[in-house]
Amino acid sequence: MNRSKWDERMHRADQLATAHPFAAEVLQFYARITSFQKGLYSDLESSCGDAKGRTAGTLRDELDLFILLPKFPQFLALVETIAPAPLAQSAAELIAQGAQRWQELLHACWRNSESQPSSAEGVLSRLFLQPYAEFLADYTQKPASGRVQPLCPVCGRRPQAGILRPEGDGGKRSLVCSLCSNEWEFRRLLCPSCGEENVEKLVNYTADQFQHVRIEDCDSCHHYIKTIDLTKNGNAVPVVDELAAIPLSLWAEEHGYSKLQANLLGI
Repeated sequence: MNRSKWDERMHRADQLATAHPFAAEVLQFYARITSFQKGLYSDLESSCGDAKGRTAGTLRDELDLFILLPKFPQFLALVETIAPAPLAQSAAELIAQGAQRWQELLHACWRNSESQPSSAEGVLSRLFLQPYAEFLADYTQKPASGRVQPLCPVCGRRPQAGILRPEGDGGKRSLVCSLCSNEWEFRRLLCPSCGEENVEKLVNYTADQFQHVRIEDCDSCHHYIKTIDLTKNGNAVPVVDELAAIPLSLWAEEHGYSKLQANLLGI
């Protein structure tokens, strides 16, 4: 059976929620939100049609609140019903604040490429805007590979995770954007935060329960990123497996490393 990328994410979230009960609440919420995102993406395709030809790097100039804003109350109502308490409360407060506040919030989130979705409002904004960003990215011309870029070449955001894909006898590294989900090639022995390339300062950590996911720490800038190794588990869906590997994040934080970019749930 052929699945869309949204269906793959939902299916993987359900799988991992069963396999890892400690992450079940997070993954079940993510699966419900992904269902909404799938519908929004489909609506955008129907409304906007074939928008191919967009130039990379212009994505942040294209926030269309005329299309998006009517969808936001439905999104907030869903979050209020299914989310953990802090997010549900924030959604309820935003519903009461009205359209002017929604515009300000979404515009600020879209324009700020350095934002970390740590606040409840920040998490909600990015969850809502993510399928719109991914839609734009899917219809954007990808820049030629070869240049090492620590930020997404399509939208300028930081990466959420690294990916190792099979190539020859090893794995080829890429990064996946924390907002638009664009994937781009990146050198294996290079910190995406500070550019450190001394192998002695680039430390990897894995755990038995997540043998295909590893923490990549940098002892120069003390940031870390999770990398999903598809050479070890071809069924993994990077954006979902990154969410599930909560114990790895706890280990990194306990050892003094800060995450390069929080994921869409602010984790």
